[in-house]
Parts: sequence; structure tokens; C-alpha cells
Amino acid sequence: MTIKYTPDHEWLKVDGDTAATEGAIITVGITHHAQDALGDVVFVDLPEVGATLAAKDIAGVVESVKAAADVYMPVTGEITEVNEALRADPSLANSDPLGAGWFFKVKLAKPAELDALMDETSYTSFSATA
Repeated sequence: MTIKYTPDHEWLKVDGDTAATEGAIITVGITHHAQDALGDVVFVDLPEVGATLAAKDIAGVVESVKAAADVYMPVTGEITEVNEALRADPSLANSDPLGAGWFFKVKLAKPAELDALMDETSYTSFSATA
């Protein structure tokens, strides 16, 4: 399993044991750091299934009692699934951000984009100064 992180505090996980190749399914969510900074999440706006977005496009919005923040598309690809449970219970983004609180899944179009993202060690150092 490969997990990568963005400077915008999203995480990406390659589903299953597949390599990060074109067409691989990537699960995306926000990190512990992001949900800590936001506070209690009260609403999420998720992208449309079937939408094709480029890396850095706004894919959704997460709103908390403190603030609203954009959720950025970490890689180029097509949205294949959104987490309907998160729509019904936005607090999953706080209680289980790396599990049940995932936001959407995307079919990876450009595997090389993963190379520009951070591994856990790099992200931990980055988020300590963010």
C-alpha cells in the first residue's frame, strides 16, 4: 500500500496491492493535521462521480465550525466514487480521517504526478512547520 501527502493536507492511498499505474484507483481524504486545524467538520461538498479533474483543481469543500477550506484534486483523473457516508455524517472526517472519513476515489490518469507528492516522513516534517 502506498500513501502520499500533498502540501494542501490531503492524503492519497493506492487501493489494493496494485502499483500506481495509469488507471489505478486512488482514495483521497484530508489528514489528521487538516482536521485538527479545521475543528469539528459540519459539512462536506464532494465532487460529482464521473467528473474529470486536473491536479490542483478544487474537488470539493469542507466546512467546520471554525472555517471552510477547499479540497484540492491531488492528481489528474476521473472521480469514480464519493463517500456518501461522509455526506450523511461529516464528523467522520474528524473521528477517522484516514479511514471511514475518506472523501473520494479517483482513477489515476498521470502516475508520474505521484512522484511530486510527499511520503509520510516528509509530510510529518512539513506539517510540523505549517
